[in-house]
Amino acid sequence: MVNRVLKHFGLDAVSVSEVEDSNSSTVVKCALGNGENVFVKIPFSKLKYQRELEAYELLKGRVAIPNMLDCWDGDEACTGAFLLSELKGKPLTFEAPPTVAYQVGVLHASIHSVQPPALHKLIGIDNEFASWSNFVERQFYSFAEDVKDVVDVCLYNQAMAHFEKMKQQLPSPDGPSLIHMDFRPANIIVDANKVLGTIDFESVRFGSTEIDFTKLYRDFLSLDITLFQAYQEGYNSIRPLIDLDVVLPFYRFTDAFNSIGWCKRRGLEKNAVFLERNLVILEKLLK
Repeated sequence: MVNRVLKHFGLDAVSVSEVEDSNSSTVVKCALGNGENVFVKIPFSKLKYQRELEAYELLKGRVAIPNMLDCWDGDEACTGAFLLSELKGKPLTFEAPPTVAYQVGVLHASIHSVQPPALHKLIGIDNEFASWSNFVERQFYSFAEDVKDVVDVCLYNQAMAHFEKMKQQLPSPDGPSLIHMDFRPANIIVDANKVLGTIDFESVRFGSTEIDFTKLYRDFLSLDITLFQAYQEGYNSIRPLIDLDVVLPFYRFTDAFNSIGWCKRRGLEKNAVFLERNLVILEKLLK
């Protein structure tokens, strides 16, 4: 399929290499004869293609993202594809200084400042804000069908009871805002001490910002209090940050639980490391 997409875009690549840490879509880096690199992305589904297409339109000129050089709606055999420019940096790591964490906060808040467009209806990006509680429940109970086949029955029952108790403690939703839904270091590109932008918008929605901090906290902010503080300062420079101490316990729990269900759907053996990581998190949070 990759070769077919490359041919469609008329790319004469010197080399093609698969991008690591792309858990859902197929993403390849293409080195061109002129020394430039471009990326080709084939989303996991038609819906994810449509979401990402609309996200690029919404974010262009408002948030730092790659340039969309071309796109293809695909056909019965292909979900669609994007040809994207390169953000010439590397994914964010916990070794970044507080100045970078500040910029990550600015970037995240800039995404959350995007509201549903008033003049045209979106096809792929749903607005879940008006029924936010129902959206969170729907996601949780959908993945629960998969989780119950993976975890011990006692742990499963404990998780179900924990969810029902904790959801009552959530504050009023913050939004409607565009939420990335996978805002983690692998999707944040940095060069030296400068944040260049963010990638991967196939899971975006409009909803409450409260769900969008968990993965960044898990993989970056929780590792160093100075990074966490700098991030909060950067975020607050754009828009007020909600009280993360109130929402993070709930969403850290649901993220670990839902991720176990995701591993069941996408293949337990293929995602064994990610599965084990989330099992450890879930058991720790339920103690």
